[in-house]
Amino acid sequence: MKPERVILLIGAAALFCLLGAPFIGIQTSPLSVVLDPFGAGAEAVVFWRIRVPRVLTAFLAGSGLAVSGMAFQALFRNPLATPYTLGVSSGASFGAAVYVRLGLSATVLGLSGTSVAAFLGAVAAIMLVYGITRTRGGFSTPTLLLAGVAISFFLSSMILAVQYSANLHDSFRLLRWLMGGLGMVGYDAALNVLPFVGTGVAALALLTNELNLITTGEDLAMSRGMDVRRFKRMLFAAVSLMVGGIVAVCGPIGFIGMMVPHICRLLVGPDHRKLFPATLLFGGAFLTVCDALARTVLAPVEIPVGIITALLGGPFFLWLLLGRRGVNF
Repeated sequence: MKPERVILLIGAAALFCLLGAPFIGIQTSPLSVVLDPFGAGAEAVVFWRIRVPRVLTAFLAGSGLAVSGMAFQALFRNPLATPYTLGVSSGASFGAAVYVRLGLSATVLGLSGTSVAAFLGAVAAIMLVYGITRTRGGFSTPTLLLAGVAISFFLSSMILAVQYSANLHDSFRLLRWLMGGLGMVGYDAALNVLPFVGTGVAALALLTNELNLITTGEDLAMSRGMDVRRFKRMLFAAVSLMVGGIVAVCGPIGFIGMMVPHICRLLVGPDHRKLFPATLLFGGAFLTVCDALARTVLAPVEIPVGIITALLGGPFFLWLLLGRRGVNF
């Protein structure tokens, strides 16, 4: 099947998930609530003020994490390179955890202080991993992954230290947040994530040709006139912006940036002009479905969605690490 048709099918499936997920929960919402957006009844309130904004947040977060993983996999030419495995999510989590622990409250250019702290943490983490990899000479995959894992573990330890120093109430809040979740009420979460994801997605949409070129290698890309250093700065900024904004609102949700781009690459091929829209739509639908599972599998108890993605992503990671050879970018 042609990639364009596959993208249309993915888009139709994503639209179906987006429209159908709000009806799913402990109790299925009736179709009549769609016509009562301002109603005061319990069913209308649950549908319009809890489930709809939650699904929108899940779709935005899933899309942002998926295209972030796609961009890193192209840049590093490695299917295991994602914001999660390279420590970016841990950096964002550490920045947000420190901000919450210190009890700060500030707004920078209309952005919440938590989002800014998460963004700065994400930038610091990826620059540290990149710098460590370059100091070894070349850009070997084992060094990259080991540096990412080391930084991720180090920052996870620092987060535990921050959590340990907090009081019981703040410690539980941090623990619950670190599991990743979408249990927000109202549209504030979706509106907070939207500018980060929208800006990052727009930037990556303009870089699809450069993503194709960088997969051939930095030297060849430079020989064809590409400003690799400028491209990397733009890519790191776009990804850090998205991951920082998403982590600040939803907590760290792992493995989406690894699984979704790889699945879409198998469906539509390695051309980023087609891979980008497929990954964007598939990522949003994927996290929306995972969140629906998190809400219903053990209902009325809700599972943090990060646990669902980790349960799916762990075996997928091992399959990529041990079972695949010569992944085509």
